[in-house]
Amino acid sequence: MPEPDAFATLIDTLKLSVATLRGEGIPFMLGGSLAAWARGGPEPKKDLDLMLKPEDADRALAALAGAGMRTARPAEEWLYKAWNGDVLVDLIFSPSGIEIDDEVLARADPISVMAVSMPVMDLEDMLVTMLLALDEHCLCYSSLLGIARSLREQIDWEQLRSRTGGSPFAKAFFTMVEELGIAASPSRPPVATRRVRVLDGGA
Repeated sequence: MPEPDAFATLIDTLKLSVATLRGEGIPFMLGGSLAAWARGGPEPKKDLDLMLKPEDADRALAALAGAGMRTARPAEEWLYKAWNGDVLVDLIFSPSGIEIDDEVLARADPISVMAVSMPVMDLEDMLVTMLLALDEHCLCYSSLLGIARSLREQIDWEQLRSRTGGSPFAKAFFTMVEELGIAASPSRPPVATRRVRVLDGGA
């Protein structure tokens, strides 16, 4: 778990990034582990993901540079990076399994994150990108399991299975959540679960 000061810096970076993109009129939504935390999931690590359309990526990177962040265009062709001090902001415009367009942005939910309302990526869309990003070289289930355990009552498991059915790594994830009692197997009745409160930092 990050230190309190590190998490406060993460939130400060989020607020700066949101204000900057909004000031430039660039559509975006919060994704990744911080989006899960906004819905009641585990506290994230020290980076944050902002999802946006490919045609807006260059303008978004320039806007964050104008706000004083150090920026980079890495070799990967699906994201740009910006740093506010030690906090990394990933500008993701071509995530695994989803094309970011107006329809996907419209599915985002407005959620208050530490007293700032912002669009937060649809939960199933977010999990699809995480599950389909898994491969032989990047195969860590711990974060996904933590999110699934915290948000299990909010997840449309049937939809998630359908949208990720072609991935053997996603199938392994479903085996784990079923065996751990986090989600029901399609062939078994659902397990008893607890209600998870959506976090609102402004509360």
